[in-house]
Amino acid sequence: MAKSILILVAVTLIPTLELRASIPWGVFLMADKLTWPFVAVVCICANIILGWIVFWIMGPIFEFLRTWQWFDRRIWPHLEKTRHKIHPYVEKYGELGVAVFIGIPLPMSGVYTGAFGAYLLGVDKRKFAVANVIGVLIAAAAVTTLCLLILYGVVAEDSFLGRLFLKT
Repeated sequence: MAKSILILVAVTLIPTLELRASIPWGVFLMADKLTWPFVAVVCICANIILGWIVFWIMGPIFEFLRTWQWFDRRIWPHLEKTRHKIHPYVEKYGELGVAVFIGIPLPMSGVYTGAFGAYLLGVDKRKFAVANVIGVLIAAAAVTTLCLLILYGVVAEDSFLGRLFLKT
């Protein structure tokens, strides 16, 4: 069981995939070892902690990296692109915009880009912590619901969503 939990956490740590991949992995590939509620809780906890850690280490990392010119020329523009991507959500919804951005269960959204964007926009640590939890719960609810619909036959395995999740 410990090995299965470590695999779920490892998949959750993969940038751009996060629990959007680890919940289906656990529900469909580890069903004989773990129940779906347990899979969801493990993935949610790992994703929430990941978001907090990423946001927390942003300050020291950026202070160090901004001292190098190559970082400003090559990397900083990509970070600014992330800032522009999340900015409309923050302008429209405040910090809950960050939660919505994190909660969209699509690649290139999630806690990594949400933490980057929130840091770049100067979101307070406490506000990000709350937004992170809300966003992860939104994403987990969406992904878990879809997995259960496929698992219990409401969504056919040969449908677009079934093929997307099951890769058949």
